[in-house]
Amino acid sequence: MEALIIGMVFLTVIGAYVVTSVLLLRYPTILHRKKKVAFKCRHICHRGGAGEGLENTLTAYRHAVNLGTHMIELDCQMTKDGKVVVAHDNNLLRLTGSEILISETNYEDLPLIKSSLPLQFDHRKVTSVVEEGNIESRRIPLFRDVLKTFPDLPLNVDVKEDNDDLVNKIAALLHEFDREHITAWGNFSKTVTNKCHARNPSIPLFVSLSRVIVLVVCFYTGLLPFIPIKESFYEVPMISLALQDRLKMSLSRTARTLIRVADWLLMSKFMFSHLEKRGIQTYLWVLNEEEEFDRAFRLGATGVMTDFPTKLSSYLEKHPEYAGRESTSDHLLQS
Repeated sequence: MEALIIGMVFLTVIGAYVVTSVLLLRYPTILHRKKKVAFKCRHICHRGGAGEGLENTLTAYRHAVNLGTHMIELDCQMTKDGKVVVAHDNNLLRLTGSEILISETNYEDLPLIKSSLPLQFDHRKVTSVVEEGNIESRRIPLFRDVLKTFPDLPLNVDVKEDNDDLVNKIAALLHEFDREHITAWGNFSKTVTNKCHARNPSIPLFVSLSRVIVLVVCFYTGLLPFIPIKESFYEVPMISLALQDRLKMSLSRTARTLIRVADWLLMSKFMFSHLEKRGIQTYLWVLNEEEEFDRAFRLGATGVMTDFPTKLSSYLEKHPEYAGRESTSDHLLQS
């Protein structure tokens, strides 16, 4: 009899937990205040649109802006003389052909980017300089110059190194240019992301890799609607892209199976919907084909990061139900 009572109590508790979890998944604002972010972007250029201009250059950014991109995703490093520059790799071998470190080189001594670069997310394609005499198209830019050139455009800033000075200088520049409200920042590293948040919690944050894992586990165990989330952006790869030939990944049958399972877990329309109701935007990367754009938006992703801004612009023109940038900022609406 005692065992029966314990069993009934246990089932009652579990039932109440499940019902409450499902209710809060659907209506999270019962428990959480919805985040208010000043921008909501559909069209995001990965490294400025690395398939149509040399990555992370002012020329690539201008091209993307001319196509109407809503946001530029970029990467920040710091030179030996303390300048914040925009480049994905600290070691410049891939970008310039010179095996030197940005962190050990003064800004004026940084070499130019090679005139042709294989695309990291599609090794079948090479991006080349259109105008050979245009030095700007091959120069590693200062972050300050990016902020000057595009004062109203939302940026997605990946702080590439665990360096307190780098975090502090990026924060100081964002404050100087009054851009805290139209910038997202962070890193795959939980340590770096936490430093960003500690330095200026008013700048919207994107999730680190470990936080992605935590949030996914919490979602599938029903805990997600109960926990607070400090990040405003859930940025994850469409991991099934690893199965495509364009990434040149040699995978065993077991690895391919695990990737499919991970993709199924990550690409949850229900989870994206819950996050959206909490004011947390989902950005998927790096998508370069129309069928990938279509899958992302059908799943409810807020935005897509792409190397090919022209392709994404064409897709959004054909699908006006997904196009446009919403904003809660009058300043952005007028820009």
